[in-house]
Amino acid sequence: MSFLDRIAVCNLHDMSAYRPFIVAGQELGWVKDNFATRLLAFPNVFQVTDEAVILDDRLQDFGDRTEAVDEVLRLLHKDGTIEHWIEEKFPVKRSASATPVFDMERAAISLFGLPALGVHLNGYVGHGADMKMWVGERSHVKPIEPGKLDQLVAGGQPADLSIWDNLIKECAEEASIDAAMAEKAVSVSAITYRMEVSQGLRCDVLYNFDLKLDSAFTPVNADDEVHAFHLWPIDKVTDIVHDTDDFKFNCSLVVIDFLIRHGLITPDHPEYVDCVKGMRG
Repeated sequence: MSFLDRIAVCNLHDMSAYRPFIVAGQELGWVKDNFATRLLAFPNVFQVTDEAVILDDRLQDFGDRTEAVDEVLRLLHKDGTIEHWIEEKFPVKRSASATPVFDMERAAISLFGLPALGVHLNGYVGHGADMKMWVGERSHVKPIEPGKLDQLVAGGQPADLSIWDNLIKECAEEASIDAAMAEKAVSVSAITYRMEVSQGLRCDVLYNFDLKLDSAFTPVNADDEVHAFHLWPIDKVTDIVHDTDDFKFNCSLVVIDFLIRHGLITPDHPEYVDCVKGMRG
């Protein structure tokens, strides 16, 4: 195994099985053929052709689009097509910087291959070879990657919060980091990838933050999403990412990015350039 193996996993996809998802003339995402066929049952909301899935142009208002799509998605959840339901809205937009055209239930975002944003916080103690990193072990009952390793704090980006406010919220919920401490976090990078999953495509943008912590700090989970926290030497974290798939798929990328930025994967490493390029897909 290698660092590049971890990056490759997050960029596996076959676009031949997808057709564009179009809203108001804009290509926003990608719908898998079998799910497109399921949307034929809702012609007042989705126009399905062999070439594309188009949100009905009569839905021109942000609120109308949000309401119409939500009604369809709730029916699909009721019949089991959408297995999980989070009751959290994500913005639907062409890119991270674009203006949203409507909001959609988070659990359906990958079914439409839409860009989704998230925040990840690396919590660490010390520096250099003596550095230690806080690693979260995900709840063993989470629907996605239960029991896998994760950052100290991580979460999706909902429609009703700024990125910074979301980070503050997630810090409090996942690790009991108060606002004063969370505000010391440093925005350091962003990672992008396109990954085929059972529901469709994950087209994610991860905003990464670093927070240097006092050695006396111990995180405490407050939302039941973390089974345990581990404070491990950075060499151990590096070996786990390099040699295993114990980290959640995208969390491995966040660790690799951290190791590069802190000089722990150096330009002399044979995978250095490909790692840097591979995380900005």
